[in-house]
Amino acid sequence: MSDTLPLAATDRSLALSVEGLTYAFDEGAPLFKGLDFHIRKGEFVSFLAPSGMGKTTLFRLLAGLLSPQAGTVRLGSSEEETLGTSFSRSGRMGYMPQRDSLMPWRSVLDNAALGLELAGVRKREARQRVLELLPAFGLAGTEGKRPHELSGGMRQRVSFLRSMLGGGNLLLLDEPFSALDAMTRISMQEWLLQVWEQHRKTILFITHDIDEALLLSDRVLIATESPVSSLKELVISLPRPRTYHTVLEDSFAELKRQTLELLGRGTGGMGEACQ
Repeated sequence: MSDTLPLAATDRSLALSVEGLTYAFDEGAPLFKGLDFHIRKGEFVSFLAPSGMGKTTLFRLLAGLLSPQAGTVRLGSSEEETLGTSFSRSGRMGYMPQRDSLMPWRSVLDNAALGLELAGVRKREARQRVLELLPAFGLAGTEGKRPHELSGGMRQRVSFLRSMLGGGNLLLLDEPFSALDAMTRISMQEWLLQVWEQHRKTILFITHDIDEALLLSDRVLIATESPVSSLKELVISLPRPRTYHTVLEDSFAELKRQTLELLGRGTGGMGEACQ
């Protein structure tokens, strides 16, 4: 475990490079101050921090929904946004919020195709691309159903498929399983591991759940102080492919102990979430 290491912004292995990010709401104290971090192509990285430290705000900054007061956000090795610009990353980055945000009047097929349609893909082609992926996402036979006919886990699968198709190779997932019951959440974690192994999209994942972060990730970035000006890094060396049984292994318990220490909880607080 260490502080995150600086990388050259022109490194072609990078999917995302953030340098000097500074942001505050109106006249309030800054949430981020000179923050640097980098995500490599094909990585699964989780962002772990106590409540109230701006995790969702960070995603909105990365997605271009908010503008930083200072700093740069780069996709790949070329600069895509600098202070004062209004560059839109639509189509370059998929963003999945905590709520599935499916349109109740649209079918599964049309909800999943929405991102492609907004990117200019013809409706017929967008639908065909969705149909080809429905079985792999555990959604075969649901194309004509409306969101109210689906379970919470199924709705999240549709939302993830929409984000993956509508974005580029980088996906921002903001606590996508937080509203699910415990058993459904475990099932969705294992499902996401399988989908990621197949498609190897670059994923930046927000979670409050230490077990979830360790199970899913290649690296975990940890924020402990506000304003967030640096991140601690924990490399997850657990072999892949993984299943939920991985959380029972001694190596997993050791990683969890290290994570709790970085969060300032020591060994006396082996709870699931850092709240």
